[in-house]
Amino acid sequence: MLGRGLRVLGRAIRDEPVTFAVGALGSVLFALMTVASAKVIGAVVGSVAVPAITAGRVTAGALALGAAAILGVSLLKIIGIFGRRLGAGAMQYRLQARYRREVTARYLDLPVSWHHRHPTGSLLSVANNDVESAYMPIAPLPFAVGTVTMLLAAIVSLLVTDWVLAVVGLLVFPAVFAVNVVYSRRSAPLQARAQRLRGDVAAVAHESFDGALVVKTAGREAAETARFAAVSDELRDASIAAGRVRGLFDPLMDALPNLGTLAVLVVGGIRLAGNDIQVQDLVGAAFLFSVLAFPVRAIGWVLGDLPRSVAGWERVHGVLSATGEMRYGTGEVPGAGAVALSFDDVTFAYGDGEPVLRGVTVDVPAGRTVAVVGATGSGKSTLTALAARLVDPGSGRVTLDGVDVRELSAPALARTVALVSQVPFVFDDTVAGNVALDRAHVGPDEVAAALALAQADGFVGALPDGADTPVGERGTSLSGGQRQRITLARGLAGRPRLLVLDDATSAVDPRVESAILAGLRRAAGADTTVLVVAYRRATIALADEVVYLDEGRVVARGPHQELLATVPGYAALVTAYETAEEVSA
Repeated sequence: MLGRGLRVLGRAIRDEPVTFAVGALGSVLFALMTVASAKVIGAVVGSVAVPAITAGRVTAGALALGAAAILGVSLLKIIGIFGRRLGAGAMQYRLQARYRREVTARYLDLPVSWHHRHPTGSLLSVANNDVESAYMPIAPLPFAVGTVTMLLAAIVSLLVTDWVLAVVGLLVFPAVFAVNVVYSRRSAPLQARAQRLRGDVAAVAHESFDGALVVKTAGREAAETARFAAVSDELRDASIAAGRVRGLFDPLMDALPNLGTLAVLVVGGIRLAGNDIQVQDLVGAAFLFSVLAFPVRAIGWVLGDLPRSVAGWERVHGVLSATGEMRYGTGEVPGAGAVALSFDDVTFAYGDGEPVLRGVTVDVPAGRTVAVVGATGSGKSTLTALAARLVDPGSGRVTLDGVDVRELSAPALARTVALVSQVPFVFDDTVAGNVALDRAHVGPDEVAAALALAQADGFVGALPDGADTPVGERGTSLSGGQRQRITLARGLAGRPRLLVLDDATSAVDPRVESAILAGLRRAAGADTTVLVVAYRRATIALADEVVYLDEGRVVARGPHQELLATVPGYAALVTAYETAEEVSA
């Protein structure tokens, strides 16, 4: 644990060498002035106070000299304290900010398949709690460095003063480190468990809050409260267990320097009685041990926080080193305009489960609109995820104009393909901000055109500030259909060469949906290929061709009317969808 903790601190120093140097130099100055102050106090007592008591008077010059010495040392200590705290604070906050950014950037780089295996609440805990814990020892670190300097200077000072008093110090100071070693070994597993449970608590809390609508409507408040209470109680018990060990450790750290002071007074008193040392030597040594009591705690703070720091850093490092088993290439899709999409003998399974897609081979010609139809669980959404490379096939290839999507760079893929999913996500921003997403090539004209094409310009124009109206977190001020049209406009605004719609208009009125798709076909022309997961007959009929999936296999493909006449399963499914819509209406 000590070795791993020191490696974390070493990384921190390499990341922030300047701020660490400021804090460490300030702490060293404070340490040296603390040892010097013991010498000054001893000299003032021996040269001013004792003669004054003996002679019954004191000279103004001696008083002035003693006061000047004390004030000078105190001023330098103040400068040291300022430098130490400034460097330590800047170092800690800069490291936390840096690694929060790095963790967040890594989250955004990792593929969706990786996120599926990690709860959102746990990820939030890593970016917040674990980053803070990893660099918790940074605040007292410069102080501890100065304290080591102080201890070395104190030993030298004691050796110069009296070797017997130095032996007392040499017995006390190693005891401090011995206590820390024992503490680290006992505390490490307890802190690691508590850190993991903090992530579990965050995960349960996030899930409950994110599903607040379901919790309220299903009357699950008591059950969710009990579930959260259970993991909270686990964290409480783990934290108390770690706190018990820390509670024993802290008093020992407090007691050791005080015991050293007591030992110095006893041994020093004997030495003084035997005329082996002078009174100023005893006063200086006792004062030195008394002022060391607090700085020595800094070493205890650093070592005491190391187990939690290591636990936090290992979770942070786990994110930073994650690959998600998806690597991007450096390629581009050649040419311009619509691209041809091909699935070549593609098989895919989630984890170790049964294959969702089995040997799927589908060609979507450039500039064409192809609808994917199938029962629930037939693999439609998985097909769209493969097209946008949210996941990679277990076997087979997915290509764009003959280029394997695994060979494309991430920016090239983002420029070429736009996916509009069945669950619309709207940021806490304006309508225009949600559509543009700060893309350099998407200006106000492109936003307006995309909103019109998505049949969203009507309701957006009626908003208080039009496209500049904030929509709230997750678009809470909008209806489900309005959110879908905003996210559709977002996909269209980037002028993708392949547009993938995964039931992206399910919450939209059928008449509006037909208008959207008809307008999309007219506007896109030869510039965009469209792959759409569809249910409604009117929507399916707008496609140039239909691919019918059943249990992960392509059962049939062709024009809608031809499949209605020749494929009973397809006809029954489309008719069932239409009947269900009529009943719900």
